[in-house]
Amino acid sequence: MTKKVVLVVEYNGSAYKGWQAQKFDVPSVQENLEKALSVIANHTVKVVCAGRTDSGVHASAQVVHFETQAERSERAWTLGVNTYLPDDISVVAARHVDDDFHARFSALSRRYRYVIYQADFCPAILVKGVTWTYKSLDVNVMRQAAKTFIGTHDFSSFRAVGCQANTPVRTILNFDVHQLGQYIVLDVRANAFLHHMIRNFAGVLMTIGAGEQPLEWAQQVLDAKDRTKGGITASPYGLYFVDAEYPEHFNVPVCKLGPHFLPFVDESSYELSS
Repeated sequence: MTKKVVLVVEYNGSAYKGWQAQKFDVPSVQENLEKALSVIANHTVKVVCAGRTDSGVHASAQVVHFETQAERSERAWTLGVNTYLPDDISVVAARHVDDDFHARFSALSRRYRYVIYQADFCPAILVKGVTWTYKSLDVNVMRQAAKTFIGTHDFSSFRAVGCQANTPVRTILNFDVHQLGQYIVLDVRANAFLHHMIRNFAGVLMTIGAGEQPLEWAQQVLDAKDRTKGGITASPYGLYFVDAEYPEHFNVPVCKLGPHFLPFVDESSYELSS
């Protein structure tokens, strides 16, 4: 009898050409995870994820599902699978779920955090885990600019030229900017994202925060619906997939928001949209 299992996976994407398995032995997170799962299941396993990540992008709570005929405990799908994974990929939770669950199509929202490290010198630790800037960024202005993007809009100015999405329209549910010591964290939740969308948000907000463009530029870029008006695409290194939200009846494991090196943020006072 076929069963469906959901996993929560953490990975450092620095060594991989993104999540998706590719041809010609290009290193990917998906390929490594499927190989490890296939060993434990004793048959070929294919996985589906909540949101594919690009080359160099990380995840603290990527959600995936797969189908299997193997009778295994949830412990086997975590500790057992981790035995066969490289050190930069780890399964942190597993659960058996109903047959109608789908990691991608059942998701109500996805959430990313983009971590900027503001300091005079480039860090040697987490060099590919954060985006470094020596510029002094005005967090309050960045926070105001981020509110521009909340709601349902045509985000053509923020999609990669090669984006294959059928429509540029997306709904941003929340967009907050936190100052956590020397870290500045862009925290954004949406129904779905376009290719390079968050990195292009980061490029615009960092430009505004540095005083190189006025606050109003965020609205001007959005209204232009033209990628060439949107400035630089920020580095992938500070970007983390941190959460996917599902209807409660699926009972998908919920992990603390990452990445784990960040201080805890109390969100109890925030007005979260749904």
